[in-house]
Amino acid sequence: MAAKHHRRATFTMIRCSVICEGQTEETFIRDVLAPILAYQEIFLTARLISTSKNHKGGALSYERVRRFVLNLLKEDAAFITTFFDLYALDKTFPDFAESQKQADVYTRVSCIEQAFKQDVVNEYPAFAARFLPYIQPYEFEGLLFTDIGKLTSIEEPWAKVTESLQAIRDGVETPEHINDGYETKPSARLANGLHNPHYRKTLHGTLAIEAIGIDKLLEECRHFSGWYNQLLALKY
Repeated sequence: MAAKHHRRATFTMIRCSVICEGQTEETFIRDVLAPILAYQEIFLTARLISTSKNHKGGALSYERVRRFVLNLLKEDAAFITTFFDLYALDKTFPDFAESQKQADVYTRVSCIEQAFKQDVVNEYPAFAARFLPYIQPYEFEGLLFTDIGKLTSIEEPWAKVTESLQAIRDGVETPEHINDGYETKPSARLANGLHNPHYRKTLHGTLAIEAIGIDKLLEECRHFSGWYNQLLALKY
């Protein structure tokens, strides 16, 4: 699944922590994205935020996220980015209400990302260059709609729903435009359509991305591609 990028001419090891929303995103970063970017001398570490004594990830309040980001920036000289879904994002994120006025999902997530970064930078201006917040429209599972044939080839019984899932993909501009309705969000569409075995996020999500390939994701998913290229361009 190697991306079509040459190894960059540098001997400086770039480290970047990716604060993930949950285990699905953590697995994607660890098993898919980190190996690809390691070839570019960029080393990603997926991190989950503790939400209780024995639990990490999910149901992340902005206060908890902000505290974790600031502490990590102070403790570690690495770059910091995030991988959160727009769907069910905590409404106390900076400019969340303002973002809801935007019809275009790319404008919406950019509004939140910029306000998130500004809030952190206002606290510690020196961290500006090292913090790159990223929010996925609308869910990680939207990326799996990049190539329906590859997705449904993972499990043999899934082949029979290729046409219906392809119709969903064909009905939107990009995979990242599959929306935030409770029944129409990407994960719900996959859960409703993929059976015997049922779609399992932490298992099938990564398998699907590996089958689809990073280059196809970069071609189809503009916001993801922009973030990926930001990571490629990191330098001290």
